[in-house]
Amino acid sequence: MVTVKHLSIYSSLSLAVLLILGCVRESQAGVVEDFNHVERCKDSLYMGTPPRGYLLGNSLKKLCQRYEDQPRFVTLYDPHKHIPVYSAYTFKKSDGEKRVDFPWMFEPQLASEKGSSNMEPFPQSSSHMHMNFEDSQAVLEDYADVVQYERGHLNPDEHQADPLDKASTYTLTNVVPQIREFNIGPWAEHEDLIRKRLNNYCRGKAYVITGVTTSGNMIRRDNLDRVAIPEYMWSAYCCTDYDQNAPYFLRYKFPAFGAYGLNDRVNNHLVEVPVKNLEKFLRGRMDVDKNFQIFYNDCVPDS
Repeated sequence: MVTVKHLSIYSSLSLAVLLILGCVRESQAGVVEDFNHVERCKDSLYMGTPPRGYLLGNSLKKLCQRYEDQPRFVTLYDPHKHIPVYSAYTFKKSDGEKRVDFPWMFEPQLASEKGSSNMEPFPQSSSHMHMNFEDSQAVLEDYADVVQYERGHLNPDEHQADPLDKASTYTLTNVVPQIREFNIGPWAEHEDLIRKRLNNYCRGKAYVITGVTTSGNMIRRDNLDRVAIPEYMWSAYCCTDYDQNAPYFLRYKFPAFGAYGLNDRVNNHLVEVPVKNLEKFLRGRMDVDKNFQIFYNDCVPDS
């Protein structure tokens, strides 16, 4: 005979099981409700806090970018424009080596809730694609016939040291169409400049967030708007434990500094600015509110 007491016990056990299953699923998730709910995802963010002030609505997706069952970095992704809004990662001291022999990957969970939480290489045949796949994200064909654009990383492989961390940057959810002259010129030079600066003068952990602004221009394929073309690229780093004896012309660029540049063939030089100035610049070009903030407490330690 099942009593009220037994039912109460069963209900408690059922609730506990559901909670455990929910936690397991959340810990494995690629698409998440909140970066802070997944322990290793928030490690990519200073104080575990993503940029504040984005007017998200329900359209943007938070991706805990997982490769080989390990979270590597996080991305705020726009499944309608088929580009990342930003990627956030921890910088790893690196010799700057680029690896271009990794396969390009996609995010299965953007296509289906039942999809794998790990990024996966594109299948050899497009016929094996999930029917909703192209609706949710960019595919290799989108970049095939646009010679003026290259796949520009937000989290670049040369800012990572471990081969698996490098490999994880080769997902189309981490790249945007960059004008070739900008990608191989000023943008590449800036990535290398920041790599050397953080290698030499950041003593602790460095957090980097790189993002884009858009103005409505799109890459089209088969008469359809497919991938948004960034108007500006921007990036900022935060390192609170840095070399206090660094030369002044570098020391004033700690603990945090930013930069932005026009995604253009000609007028594409990078402008380095304090993070507050970068935020002011971006407020007029992105869907954010007046409280937009890139790093928690502007990368100023509470102590």
